[in-house]
Amino acid sequence: MSIQSLERTDDDRPAPAWYRAEVLVNRRLTDRYHHLRLAAPGIAASARAGQFVMLTAAKDESAGPVLPRPMAIYTRDPAGGVVDIRYAVVGQGTRALSTFAPGERMVMVGPLGRGFTVHPETDRVLVVGRGIGTCSLTCVAQDLAHGPADLLAVTSGRDPDSVIGEELFRAHGAAAVWAVNDAEGTSDVAALRARLQGELDGRPPQQILTCGSERLARLCGELGERWGASVQVSLEAHMACGLGYCHGCSTGGAADAEESPLVCRDGPVFRLVS
Repeated sequence: MSIQSLERTDDDRPAPAWYRAEVLVNRRLTDRYHHLRLAAPGIAASARAGQFVMLTAAKDESAGPVLPRPMAIYTRDPAGGVVDIRYAVVGQGTRALSTFAPGERMVMVGPLGRGFTVHPETDRVLVVGRGIGTCSLTCVAQDLAHGPADLLAVTSGRDPDSVIGEELFRAHGAAAVWAVNDAEGTSDVAALRARLQGELDGRPPQQILTCGSERLARLCGELGERWGASVQVSLEAHMACGLGYCHGCSTGGAADAEESPLVCRDGPVFRLVS
């Protein structure tokens, strides 16, 4: 499997802006995940499904950490002017993010990158997410809520507390939701392949969108070939700027003669090809 940049226009990527966004909510959801809500009317109004923001964890009185962290937009509410983020606390930067209290302000840049494209002729879309990567797919559910295309969703995690988005997918009218996890053995790729083929072969999706797992991306590629469906994958990468200036998120290897597409500028969403 390999990736290719999707054909895009400048309209696919709204111009990003810099904000000192007010923190409205920042609370622990589970042992792994936190929920962050920020007041960012411009981002809420313009962000496309699959785009991300860069959040700086340093507070005004703090010297660090100074490098921003890329975060997928979990949901956006244009009417309320708010953006929701779900994140895992895994290091110094995300631990610092978890200390922000309501009323404080956080430096935020976005929306960034190029998101998912659901084609007008598509009537069934399958999204397949793993862990925190599922947050790149949830805005697709917002966009497809109760039409025009049916949404089918797989959300996977290590255990039930690591499964993200099940309630959101159901609340936005998904035709089917498969919540699977390692602890119960339901996320096994072979079992999941058999399950999806058994339930969807009769009326397969025309598009598959995925994020969060190389194993699941390969499965999506196999299912895409079986069903004649196009596959888009959102890549996760460490970033220093999120704008394409630092060139630190190249999708290729260091020995490549020419620089490969950048996750932040040319992605994070790419076409998956066999």
